[in-house]
Amino acid sequence: MARKLRVQYPGAIYHVLNRGDRRESIFRTDQDRELFLDTLAETCQKTGWQVHALCLMNNHFHLVMETPNANLVAGMKWFMGTYTSRFNRRHKLFGHLFSGRYKSQLVDGSGTGYLKTVCDYVHLNPVRAGLLGPGQKLERYRWSSYPAYLLPARQRPGWLRVDRLLGEHGLRRDTKAMRREFALRMEARRGSESDQDWKPLRRGWCWGSKDFRQELLEKMREHTRPNHGGEERRESEEAWAERMVVGELRRRHWTAAELAQRRKGDLQKLAIARRLRRETTMTLNWIANRLNMGTAGSLANLLRNAKAK
Repeated sequence: MARKLRVQYPGAIYHVLNRGDRRESIFRTDQDRELFLDTLAETCQKTGWQVHALCLMNNHFHLVMETPNANLVAGMKWFMGTYTSRFNRRHKLFGHLFSGRYKSQLVDGSGTGYLKTVCDYVHLNPVRAGLLGPGQKLERYRWSSYPAYLLPARQRPGWLRVDRLLGEHGLRRDTKAMRREFALRMEARRGSESDQDWKPLRRGWCWGSKDFRQELLEKMREHTRPNHGGEERRESEEAWAERMVVGELRRRHWTAAELAQRRKGDLQKLAIARRLRRETTMTLNWIANRLNMGTAGSLANLLRNAKAK
């Protein structure tokens, strides 16, 4: 089976999620949660990761983290493997704890609000799960990074970085007054949130602006291999194919209207189609639609006949 591509680069920010095998619990006791956090602290020390938000639920966890050294894959391998070993040893178990590969969603950290959205989503997870009553403040949920945001810097874990999230909330200083304002904003966000607000965040492989997505597609084009699959590869390939078509049209001084007006079997259209077939993984259907060359079947016949001549 094709494996999803993991894009790594210095300073990348990820929203990482993993669930228990068959959605079973990955934390049986609070001691397990402490063990998870201790293992995370070790991982951060080894890798240099900076955590912006986390939340531990019963059968899954959320983690928003920055990787200054482009080492997501190596770090997650050690982190997940080590916690699994420690959990199994503690409970006298063996075998898989997590359900396959973790999900990692790249996050735009340019200061335009995307990091804020994903961190708010993670911190509000206990509310959506019904773990806090209407009268209970958000910091009552212990197994989240949110309560630590309300503490002075010296009382926080060393791996937690708060300045970027506070900054995206417009809070430029880590003071008691700013932390109090952050808590007020989060409680207000909690009261006004709708499940519809989070749907765009839950879908897709990245969360960010169009420019951010385009930059990622360029990176993935450079590193994609045949054994990589998934939405990222498909989107990267399509972006590459589209740039190829635009370049070919520009070279011929064609407009989109002129491309559409030319007959399906136009020899120059066929030349573009052959290049797309040779240098990309786009389907005959995509090429036929993009070049206004009829159906996939008719394009296949045109290419076959041209090759026979």
